[in-house]
Amino acid sequence: MPSKTSFSLPDDVRKRLQMLDEDGSPEEVQVKEKLRLVQDFLHDDAQDQLTSLEEQMKNSEISKEIYISKVKVLLGKELHLENGAHVDGVEQNGKVNGFANGSHKEEDDVNMATEQEVTETKSPAAPKWKESPTSTRVTRNSGKQPTILSMFTKVQKRKSEDLNGEDSNGINEPKKEDDSEETQEEKRLKVESDEKPPEESKSKVTKPGPAAKTPPPKCPDCRQYLDDPDLKLFQGDPDNALEEPEMLTHESLSLFEANEDGFESYDHLPQHRITNFSVYDKRGHLCPFDSGLIEKNVELYFSCYVKPIYDDSPGLTSGVFARKLGPINAWWITGFDGGEKALIGFTTSFADYILMEPSEEYAPIFALMQEKIYMSKIVVEFLQKNPDVTYEDLLNKIETTVPPAGLNFNCFTEDTLLRHAQFVVEQVESYDEAGDSDEQPIIVTPCMRDLIKLAGVTLGKRRAARRQAIRHPTKIEKDSKGPTKATTTKLVCQIFDAFFADQIEQNDKDGGVKRQRCGVCEVCQSPDCGKCTACKDMIKFGGSGKSKQACKQRRCPNLAVKEAEDDENIEEDDVPAEKTKKVLQTKKKRQTQSKLAWIGEPVETVGKRHYYKKVSLNDEVLEVGDCVSVSSEDPSIPLYLARITSLWEDNNGKMFHAHWFLRGIHTVLGESSDPLELVVVDECEDMLLNYVQGKVNIMYKAPSNNWFMEGGIDVDLKVIEDDGKSFFYQFWYDTEFARFETPPKTELSEDFRFCDSCTRTKEQNEQEVPRPFEPLENEDSDNKALYALAWFKGEQFRVGDGVYLPAEAFSFSVKPASPMKRSHRKEDVDEDLYPEYYRKSSDYIKGSNLDAPEPFRVGRIKEIFCHRRSNGKADNSEVKLRLYKFYRPENTHRGVKASYHTDINQLYWSDEEVTVSMSEVLGRCQVEYAEDLNESVQDYSNGGPDRFYFLEAYSAKSKSFEDPPNHARSCVHKGKGKGKGKGKGKGKASQEPRESRTEPQTPKVPKYRTLDVFSGCGGLSEGFHQAGVCETLWAIEMWEPAAQAFRLNNPGTTVFTEDCNVLLKLVMSGEKTNSLGQKLPQKGDVEMLCGGPPCQGFSGMNRFNSRTYSKFKNSLVVSYLSYCDYYRPKFFLLENVRNFVSFKNSMVLKLTLRCLVRMGYQCTFGVLQAGQYGVAQTRRRAIILAAAPGEKLPRYPEPLHVFAPRACSLTVAVDERKYVSNVTRGNGGIYRTITVRDTMSDLPEIRNGAAALEISYNGEPQSWFQRQIRGTQYQPILRDHICKDMSALVEARMRHIPLAPGSDWRDLPNIEVRLKDGTMTKKLRYTHHDKKNGRSSTGALRGVCTCAGGKTCDSADRQFNTLIPWCLPHTGNRHNHWAGLYGRLEWDGFFSTTVTNPEPMGKQGRVLHPEQHRVVSVRECARSQGFPDTYRFFGNVLDKHRQVGNAVPPPLSRAIGLEIKKCVLDRMKEEQATADVKQEKMEVSD
Repeated sequence: MPSKTSFSLPDDVRKRLQMLDEDGSPEEVQVKEKLRLVQDFLHDDAQDQLTSLEEQMKNSEISKEIYISKVKVLLGKELHLENGAHVDGVEQNGKVNGFANGSHKEEDDVNMATEQEVTETKSPAAPKWKESPTSTRVTRNSGKQPTILSMFTKVQKRKSEDLNGEDSNGINEPKKEDDSEETQEEKRLKVESDEKPPEESKSKVTKPGPAAKTPPPKCPDCRQYLDDPDLKLFQGDPDNALEEPEMLTHESLSLFEANEDGFESYDHLPQHRITNFSVYDKRGHLCPFDSGLIEKNVELYFSCYVKPIYDDSPGLTSGVFARKLGPINAWWITGFDGGEKALIGFTTSFADYILMEPSEEYAPIFALMQEKIYMSKIVVEFLQKNPDVTYEDLLNKIETTVPPAGLNFNCFTEDTLLRHAQFVVEQVESYDEAGDSDEQPIIVTPCMRDLIKLAGVTLGKRRAARRQAIRHPTKIEKDSKGPTKATTTKLVCQIFDAFFADQIEQNDKDGGVKRQRCGVCEVCQSPDCGKCTACKDMIKFGGSGKSKQACKQRRCPNLAVKEAEDDENIEEDDVPAEKTKKVLQTKKKRQTQSKLAWIGEPVETVGKRHYYKKVSLNDEVLEVGDCVSVSSEDPSIPLYLARITSLWEDNNGKMFHAHWFLRGIHTVLGESSDPLELVVVDECEDMLLNYVQGKVNIMYKAPSNNWFMEGGIDVDLKVIEDDGKSFFYQFWYDTEFARFETPPKTELSEDFRFCDSCTRTKEQNEQEVPRPFEPLENEDSDNKALYALAWFKGEQFRVGDGVYLPAEAFSFSVKPASPMKRSHRKEDVDEDLYPEYYRKSSDYIKGSNLDAPEPFRVGRIKEIFCHRRSNGKADNSEVKLRLYKFYRPENTHRGVKASYHTDINQLYWSDEEVTVSMSEVLGRCQVEYAEDLNESVQDYSNGGPDRFYFLEAYSAKSKSFEDPPNHARSCVHKGKGKGKGKGKGKGKASQEPRESRTEPQTPKVPKYRTLDVFSGCGGLSEGFHQAGVCETLWAIEMWEPAAQAFRLNNPGTTVFTEDCNVLLKLVMSGEKTNSLGQKLPQKGDVEMLCGGPPCQGFSGMNRFNSRTYSKFKNSLVVSYLSYCDYYRPKFFLLENVRNFVSFKNSMVLKLTLRCLVRMGYQCTFGVLQAGQYGVAQTRRRAIILAAAPGEKLPRYPEPLHVFAPRACSLTVAVDERKYVSNVTRGNGGIYRTITVRDTMSDLPEIRNGAAALEISYNGEPQSWFQRQIRGTQYQPILRDHICKDMSALVEARMRHIPLAPGSDWRDLPNIEVRLKDGTMTKKLRYTHHDKKNGRSSTGALRGVCTCAGGKTCDSADRQFNTLIPWCLPHTGNRHNHWAGLYGRLEWDGFFSTTVTNPEPMGKQGRVLHPEQHRVVSVRECARSQGFPDTYRFFGNVLDKHRQVGNAVPPPLSRAIGLEIKKCVLDRMKEEQATADVKQEKMEVSD
């Protein structure tokens, strides 16, 4: 700038200006005062402009506001010039700014750096200082980042403990003060000068389209915003500061005389320590040195106090001040100082410098550097020991870590982690690289993947930039805790080994799966290094070429992360499962040339068929009951196998009826099955005898009499020898539901044409058709025949019974005020204030119940009838029902609100009638008038799910409620003798077992002695206890807080807090107690086994390789199966995440079932949605059920509540075949859905961080769910209504999320707010064009990083401490706009899967209370899981959240428990019946 335009202000004026800026007085006052202060110093042209403005205002040409804003802009420009002169280094005002007379050559040879990049420098003059051999440098023009590994080598401890030293900048004090005022003023005025003058904004209005807004200016060197209030300028050096060459030869440091050739000819660079340092660019802006500037060849300099290498006190003694050292060619980390502080160094062309304490003004910038190095150390150590943790767990770790003393920050937050994510991830990559090739890299852990997605980290940046490998020191000490090697029984072990030996051998033959590259990242594009073991084996580097492994330097990180991602996200298509046809596939068979001759005479002739007992086929005798093979047209398909159930001859020729067997490989077991094992299926057909290939032996392998005690003993895996003609079977198999069950007992009759399959299929088909019985002669009419009862689907229906029908079966005359599907989008949004709102384009809100179906309609049968044909005979092909309609509370004019306060099973009688076809009926229920009950409504309702009651009748015409009419009431008592009407559970003995639960004479089910493995706090056991099916006598839980919680709720249970492998080993070796003297359950003690083994380490879609296999073989799933094999319980349940059934191409599922089948268990699998069993939460879980021989295999419980259809996709595809659990009623339910309001509207209001463990309820329960969950025993104390204390910034964000349904981070305003800790947030700046989203309606930019325009990310674009978290718009375009993060729950919606740690930016971000500014409390989460309020948890708030989040919802396990109970009852009844028959026979024989 020409010096004539610059003017300079006296110090006192400058001070006064600064005070004005800081005192916050109104703008008008400030401008006037500033004008008064600087008027005398302004240039002539500025004076002229001022006078003309004054004239215009006097003549009312411009308003006072415009005058003030124009004066403000004018002053801004003038004062900006005044400061600008200084920046350009012009000497003025008698002061030197430290840059003007630097004699250091600017055109330093940058390439000098490359020579010293890794040749580590050791100064002979410094015997006390030893640089770690693994120190890492980041150099200019080679964007290499230091790696964290180096930090784990401990460097010699510093001698002096005096970390803080003396006052680090005493010398600079007097000069610094007025300098800083100057720079502050300059910055502030730059801000003002950037604001547009008012005329511009006026003229904009007339343009048709919005004008594009320009981003604020950045410094071309350090890339910081020039209007950023945090931008600081270097304050200048003391007068006695020396240049680098001069300083290095100073007698207090120098190793040589000044007149020698000295250091220029010296081999190694000298090393010194520096303290009180500041780093700045050539414009004097203080800037970080770790943000990639050095790598981009930006010249950074530093000023400091230099000390000899052996002096490790940070004080300003025994050294010399130095000015403008540099430019910095490289920076590096060289381990820790024996404590928690990383030692960092700079290299210039002349020397190496080890950093000690920064100057006061540089301290905040340097603290961030220390912070991120320390942060990456925490992350690597934590993940290395706990590879399976979630992102939320890592946050918890970070937030509870106290930063070491001497570092300039007092706590870590999520913001800290996201701020340093790029660096942290690069350190993790570097750590992984040094690991063994067969170790699971940390980078693919679920936690790192979430961090990479959320923070938008670019992978592979560091490695590609590095030109030579960094030698890594020893690895972190491995944590030896964690599960030991799996203890397995011989059987389980053999199955796994036998199967995997083949698999892995096969994989090795195929050379393993070839890994592709993403091809995009810098790693993929870099050349092979030629040095690693993989390269050395390549032919081009002179190796054998056998290993076919990619260069270790080029392992594509994007691919590794993507593969891990694919493993997790096995998404189901949200399509209802179409009913699969019973017949598997038409068997294309091949005829063979064969000699056929009947043996003996026909035993029976029916029509044209002559039945025979035996036939000779190629000289082999076949008789009825023999098994044969039939070859296929396709030679790749193995022989079909069948049993001959009859032989005959008719017009078609010599025939037989084939009852097919299915090979194990065609069941869900697939390739894991025993090649000789078959299953019986209900498939059969008639075929010509010349299709038969020959006779085969198929034996039934029945369970041995001592089966329960045979667990864990050595058995031969082979059941029979493979002679090519022998096979065996143990089970009947349901191809639709994948159920292995004990084969039905066949009545071996003398009939020569008896086929099990035909009989069962016929029964099945008959059940599908309704059949009327007991005609009512006296009540007949001409056009219809009336009946007293009908049979349908194996159930008996009588006049007066309650029935379920689909919601579409009939409608109501009242149109309830249903919640309209209104769009939550606001139209007129101020885009400058809410810049992210545009991302909310979809109306779909996660967790919303708008699409939830209506529950079943309920009616009471008035008549059962068939229409008469013209000949007067009844047409029995279609049975009709005349019903009375029942209204649910929400069907009345009161609408949904009415259902919130009433009982879920309360109905209203109505005299409205409707006729329906009986084939529509979904099931039977019991509806009673409450006044007629012999017990309380509560007791009656608790008796079972299908029980409803009514107290009033509803008239739709008058919209009124009244007493029910007589016929509604008396129906209960009417005609009990005739067996009409069910009465209060006094059904007739002829009725089906369906009603057995309500019959008084049902046998009492004994409670099974249960062992709960991986019990957590006890959710699974709690549900089973509620069902009354078991008592948990033993539980195993390794995590102490959860074990304590289990003890609190089950004082009678022995809880083992140790590794399940250790316990099983003890029991198998004959021990009776463990080391603590606790009694161990012995063989025969455990009647039921339940648990949810964790499956980390091997989850995922891709096939097993030797590493993941060994992890699986050692996993807790295998240990758990061994428990089952050893104890042989009557019932076995394995609960797991939905994807358990899909891991490793469903191999984990197949092997689990394979083990159970081999042990002799009947078994099946299915996926259930907890929301359908009475909680306001979506949680899909895989459940494997098994039953011992002699027991009945339970079915999966029918859904009780309707639920959002999107969350109810429960089909499982295994080997391209879709399986469903046996649920027949689909997505329907007998009750309405449970909402967030039902769950927690009665809980008192609390604040963020509320920690009172016991408070009072402050009110009565308001909904049916709340009445149930509070329990019957009156308990005025509410426990665990406590919530996490979120950081000040997170709290401010929560406070600004609106209360409307569907609100989340996209509704945050872009404003500055004061946080509770007194600091201010910043506004988020939009600085880049966004290719995908364009500009806002006001023309504003929408991108926050260079990547928005399609380039690679630039770390200088990161912003922090903003209300809108920078990382969300940064990566939103590729992650569905991060919908739901910082989301509020919706009162009428449901919870996302309850997580172990509610975090607004975690996997389930919708964790904010619908109305309060906090995350959900422990008790609210517990209720979303269906835990009673009396249920206790243990530990701190995070421990409790983890216990709740990991649990199985008790209502889900209760529903499963009731199904198990049903099976036990059925078995007991059957045994009773057989006993009765035997008794009768004995009496007869007597």
